[in-house]
Amino acid sequence: MRLIRSAAMAIIMSATLTLSVGAPGPDSQEDLLKVRETVWRAWFSSDTKLLEKLVPTDTIVMSAGERKWKHQSDVLQTAAQFQADGGKLIRLDFPRTEVQRFGDVAIVYSRYQVETEVGGKRKLSSGRVTEIFVRRHGKWTNPGWHTDEEPE
Repeated sequence: MRLIRSAAMAIIMSATLTLSVGAPGPDSQEDLLKVRETVWRAWFSSDTKLLEKLVPTDTIVMSAGERKWKHQSDVLQTAAQFQADGGKLIRLDFPRTEVQRFGDVAIVYSRYQVETEVGGKRKLSSGRVTEIFVRRHGKWTNPGWHTDEEPE
């Protein structure tokens, strides 16, 4: 009987360990990359409430071809302007991504491809982006990034 109980406990512990390791959560890379994509899509749709949650007030952004560094208010303004101009996101892809984790900080290096439409004209942009994510209060935020674009 003792042997059966020990075997049952070993099976339960093994199943519990497997479930906890395999389950995505706020600490998983899968969750981090979902937040990254959510930030991009929230910008293109000008989802101000979501951007305010994910892009904190202390954000610093350096964008390709722009002299001025941006902060949260600039990010919200440019997203709103994209929408006001009738901008639509057609396609968003990250064909290559690598992640470095340092506790509650992650640096995400990616190649990106974005196809947008403004005023009936489509534009394909591609380049590289380095994004900083910080886990605050158990949730990932995106307080900084630097993009460059590949020439068309």
